[in-house]
Amino acid sequence: MIAKATRCKDKEFKAVKMNLAELRENYQKGELLESMVDPNPLEQFKIWFKQAQSAQVPEPNAMHLSTLSKSGRISGRIVLLKSVGEGFSFYTNYLSHKGDDLAIYSNAAITFFWVELQQQIRIEGEVRKLSKQDSDEYFKVRPRESQLGAWVSKQSSRIDSREFLEERFNQLVKEFEGKEVPKPDYWGGYELIPTYFEFWQGRPSRLHDRVIYQLIDGKWEIGRLAP
Repeated sequence: MIAKATRCKDKEFKAVKMNLAELRENYQKGELLESMVDPNPLEQFKIWFKQAQSAQVPEPNAMHLSTLSKSGRISGRIVLLKSVGEGFSFYTNYLSHKGDDLAIYSNAAITFFWVELQQQIRIEGEVRKLSKQDSDEYFKVRPRESQLGAWVSKQSSRIDSREFLEERFNQLVKEFEGKEVPKPDYWGGYELIPTYFEFWQGRPSRLHDRVIYQLIDGKWEIGRLAP
């Protein structure tokens, strides 16, 4: 629901426009040519990811996940990439907002932005659930507090207060004391199987490099987009 303007003590609160026109960054840290990239976009992703790690980019595995709801509304949030194989894997509550979206429309997009390197990667594809075995194995290596947190939070549901979460967490600490914390049935992994990649490198004068990969008849074709 869109909030309406309200009055308080006869003063009307109005949105104040933020003028950000002068915020600019001159991108000049690298270049990206078709001759420079690996023929396989997954391998090219790994090359850039390792560079981000070497540059000590904070949480280089943080990615923006976009999903589509039944009503046609697009939602985005940051999740953490946990593995790269045939696709890109992350873990969450299946009953969350994003879980509801993916149960209806399996197509999604993820975006990485590493401002320190002036690089962005956009990836589109179809999302599928990981096997129960994969989810179980990952859950076992999570910190115990995170395991308990998966039981505490009915993700995306309305709650009355922060205290509710803390009380529930403390209850579960006692309940599972001296025991292994099992994985909830409603928690597990997804994998996005890519069909499209765009590798973006910031360049001077806003003439950015945009190299794309499209999966056509089972083969990756490389091209370039105008900035």
